[in-house]
Amino acid sequence: MMLGQAGFPMGAVLFYGFALGAGLSAMGVALSRNIVRQAVCLLFALASVAGLYYLLGCEFLAAVQLVVYAGGTLILIVFGVMLTSSELSAKFVPRRGEVMVALGIGAVLLMGLIVGLCAAAGSGAFGDAPLALDRDYPVDRLGLAMLGDYLAPFEVVSVLLLVVMIGAAYLAKARRKGQGVQG
Repeated sequence: MMLGQAGFPMGAVLFYGFALGAGLSAMGVALSRNIVRQAVCLLFALASVAGLYYLLGCEFLAAVQLVVYAGGTLILIVFGVMLTSSELSAKFVPRRGEVMVALGIGAVLLMGLIVGLCAAAGSGAFGDAPLALDRDYPVDRLGLAMLGDYLAPFEVVSVLLLVVMIGAAYLAKARRKGQGVQG
């Protein structure tokens, strides 16, 4: 029986998949001792939470979750690790189990993509008709309100993050220069 057919609730399968992914990834963040593995587990946890938001019908919140948290937070973590790492030649070498899990997840996602594209091609979704926009969901008004009313605070926060990154780079450079003089 294929997913999505009568009697097989696709929403429940996706919900339990995202919930399991979020739970296991959160455990990986808490239990891992390697900062890089923790960051990867955090990425999967945040992406799974975004999937749960999407299933709840909160598309905007899911997009914000991916862009702000999964994107921005992990970029800051990666920069922090790179700038404050005491060992410049440290290399991340994945374990065999991690490679197998990554290949399994990639295969499942590829199969889902292929099934989705085949279903969309069979339903005529790729026809010449323009996509019908849902006018009940006010994303356009929300975007205008955010850019109109909250543009200045948004820009202040972006400048603050830029200053923090420049400060971290300056401190890391000074620390490395100090280590070179002592050694």
